[in-house]
Amino acid sequence: MPAYVNEDGKVVVFFQDSGKFNYRYSTLGFQDTANLDDGDLWPVAYALQKWSPAVEKKVVELVQAAVS
Repeated sequence: MPAYVNEDGKVVVFFQDSGKFNYRYSTLGFQDTANLDDGDLWPVAYALQKWSPAVEKKVVELVQAAVS
């Protein structure tokens, strides 16, 4: 499964394909190196069922925040 690293070479975001694991949905997840902290509780994984322009926009925003 693909994973993407920050400029320090640490994994920030990963993707798990639903077809490979026979899951209902694919997963976009973030490691602890992602800059997504929001208080004491924040999501670190998202379910992806269908790609759309709205989903793409949200993923781009999340990845940009995670590597900032």
